[in-house]
Amino acid sequence: MAFYVNPIIYTLFITLFISFTTLANSTLNMWPGSQYDTSIPTFKQVLGYDVGERITDHRDMLRYFEALELADPKRIKLFEYGRTWEGRKLIYAAIGNSENIADLDGFATQMQKLSDPRKTDKNTAKSLINQLPSSVWLGYGVHGNEISSTDAAMMTAYHLLAAKNEPTNQAILKSTIVFIDPLQNPDGRTRFTSRYYATVGMKHSSDRLSAEHNEPWPSGRSNHYLFDMNRDWLAITQPETAGRIKAMNYYRPLVVIDLHEMGGDQSYYFSPSAQPFNPHMTKTQIDNMSVIGKNNGKHFDRLGFDFFTREIFDAFYPGYGDSWPTFYGASASTYEVSSSRGEIFKKNTGEMLTYFNTVHRHFVASISTAEAVAKNHEKLLADYYEYQVSAIKAGKDNKKERVFIMPNQRNKAGTHRLATLMAQHDVDVFRAKEAFKSCGKSYQAGTYYIDTAQPKGRFVQTTFTQQVDMDSNFLKEQERRRSRKLNDEIYDTTGWSLPLMFDVDVEHCGKAITIASDKVSENDKLTGAVTNLAATVGYVVQWGDMAAGRFLTEALLQNIAVKSADKAFVLDGKHHFNAGSLIIEKRNNDADLMTKIEKIAALTGAQVMGVNTSWVTQGPSFGSGNTVTMTAPNIAMAWDVPVNSLSAGSTRFVIERQFNYPVTAIRTQTLKTADLSHYQVLILPAGNYKSVLGKAGVSNIKQWVKQGGVLITLGSATKFAADHTVALLDVKRERAFKDSDDKSSDDKSKEESMVDGKLFTSKDDLVSASENSKEKPDYVAGVLANIEVDQEHWLTAGVNKSLVAIAAGNDIYTPIKLASGKNLAWFNAADNVLASGYLWEENKKQLAYKPFLIHQPMSKGMIISFTQDPTTRAYLDGLNLMLLNSIFRASAHASPLR
Repeated sequence: MAFYVNPIIYTLFITLFISFTTLANSTLNMWPGSQYDTSIPTFKQVLGYDVGERITDHRDMLRYFEALELADPKRIKLFEYGRTWEGRKLIYAAIGNSENIADLDGFATQMQKLSDPRKTDKNTAKSLINQLPSSVWLGYGVHGNEISSTDAAMMTAYHLLAAKNEPTNQAILKSTIVFIDPLQNPDGRTRFTSRYYATVGMKHSSDRLSAEHNEPWPSGRSNHYLFDMNRDWLAITQPETAGRIKAMNYYRPLVVIDLHEMGGDQSYYFSPSAQPFNPHMTKTQIDNMSVIGKNNGKHFDRLGFDFFTREIFDAFYPGYGDSWPTFYGASASTYEVSSSRGEIFKKNTGEMLTYFNTVHRHFVASISTAEAVAKNHEKLLADYYEYQVSAIKAGKDNKKERVFIMPNQRNKAGTHRLATLMAQHDVDVFRAKEAFKSCGKSYQAGTYYIDTAQPKGRFVQTTFTQQVDMDSNFLKEQERRRSRKLNDEIYDTTGWSLPLMFDVDVEHCGKAITIASDKVSENDKLTGAVTNLAATVGYVVQWGDMAAGRFLTEALLQNIAVKSADKAFVLDGKHHFNAGSLIIEKRNNDADLMTKIEKIAALTGAQVMGVNTSWVTQGPSFGSGNTVTMTAPNIAMAWDVPVNSLSAGSTRFVIERQFNYPVTAIRTQTLKTADLSHYQVLILPAGNYKSVLGKAGVSNIKQWVKQGGVLITLGSATKFAADHTVALLDVKRERAFKDSDDKSSDDKSKEESMVDGKLFTSKDDLVSASENSKEKPDYVAGVLANIEVDQEHWLTAGVNKSLVAIAAGNDIYTPIKLASGKNLAWFNAADNVLASGYLWEENKKQLAYKPFLIHQPMSKGMIISFTQDPTTRAYLDGLNLMLLNSIFRASAHASPLR
């Protein structure tokens, strides 16, 4: 007997059946024993695929979280915390019981009270601890090609909302607010997903040789400006970092987890971290992460997941997403899962690692962490308050460096930048409204100071103190390993003092400062001013900081005629100006110059002096040959393979976003034959260009330089320029210095089948004979090194005579001969070369007095080479003026046919 079936109802039935079947096969097995409320939408219902079946892109991630909020608005709330450079929305979700979600602002207010024992006594704190929920912040996908964490974030949110009767879930939501930042790097993930699915053929390949598993340049790891944003937590240069720091400073989550991926052949990593720990972290914080790690281990054992702890990923450098939160009092850690880098990956063991596997593990770790926070919520709150109490006490007890003082007389722009940056970190920074004395020294009104007797005092100590030491036993072990020719276990840079990197003068005192002061805000603007705006002759801008640098770039972009003095000068016997100072003459500019000058000064914070005379009593006159006319150069930068993407990104960012000047990125292959005649500057970021450019590319660039171009090489690009087959730069890299009586060559011994016998009397003889006589210097993870600057060259005009640079890797160069060029900055003596961090003794000795900045004229153009990268992570602000000179003053000194 036939009967009618409504096609709409039939379709709906089939859809629900498929959804239920898929749910039963995957989602229900992710946390055994869970039953899910059908009122909460699944992946399948919103996106058309189940969890772990496909790599979710940014747009669909937003759709899914919006669907969750629509379905259960009382228990989940979404917030936008910023936009990426490419305009993508950044969100976090707060999930909890309806009472807590209804009063998130009230929760934040109470956490702020708990964060400051100067305002909240112990009795009030105890009451808050008894009332407040605990909180955990789960951050996913800061590296855009570490893909599983975002889908795990979505599954975590779904589980928290839909598994209403699951006991673990109930315990979490009863006492804890879970903050989920599901995708910290939308631009990088979009780059990855679009390229990945473009390579997929008839079926997904598990072969690590396949295009699916080999990303094109640049990878999806970094954001739009190619920053590794897990290293941006100190300088806060990127909008993604700034937004989440603001949110975390608002809520002060007690536990922060940053979820990552690692190599596909590994298993899963979680806390406790490897040695060394930052000495400004507390034992309680470290112990709390061990408790959470142990809870993770329990669930991983239950589900049969492999894992490991302690072996890698230390907690020393304070600029990671898992270390920065510890300095407001949180306990924090990194989690790492083996990556499928696609939908399926064949491990070396032969096991097939699926995308679902990786999502599943991150999901379990997320729920397990939230469970541990809930179980320990009162202890975590109490520990958090005690952290603030002990931080204030530690500051008061510091009789040497209680207060850091920034005099603000030299490098005003840099000092202002550092003061407002610390305020952005939620540090209490003050600016004196009057002159004062501290520890016997006099300071002017406008001086900035930071008292470490505050809740963020440990953060100030770890970022302002010149040296933060690693554990002595850890260092002994590294030296032992090095003696055995084993790789060291130092994970990242070992020196990061912000005042040194920003070239900011800082002094300290062991006593509190009590004077009339204004509290500094992150939004405070650097005030520019023009004295004698109605000047008859023109205007002069003192050179020496980035306010003046930005004044120059803005003036050039507005077609204002600007000169720059190669040497210091004295105007009318009264006013002293540094070498490099800018001169804007009314006679060479339009009638609206006065209005433009006033607006640019206000925009850039520059100090401008109007002058009624050009009578110079010392140094070059306005019309001297030592006063050059500045030009607005067209800047090209090498882009694409083999360029180091981090170097390219940070360099482009510094020029475009800190100098406020445009850069044209040109693919390296194009440079082989491109007509570069309309560019005045070409920058080669770090990278090994030899194989890509070849002889034709080298010849093309060399001819362009000879015709008046300025070639700037950074870091390992200098290695390329110095290669004897390239012969752009007349220096050479050095092998490791060997202080040995045995001067025989490896090459000579290879010419014979046998060599003369030797007697060994100790193990040291064996080690010595085993060494390669032509090996490179030992590799350095990264330290801050002192450099000295030649003060008598136009390229270093206005640059401080002493600066700090990053020294990393093992490239050390011979000085350039005077017949070829000049060494304009060099590393200090062996006993003073180390500014901060840990540097092998042999490297100290060999690095001493070796060049950092090299200038080599070539016909009408020139080559300017930095032996280390001056734009690393865009946090070496103190080197910005040197780089700016290398672009703008150098192009003014080149002599192309115009």
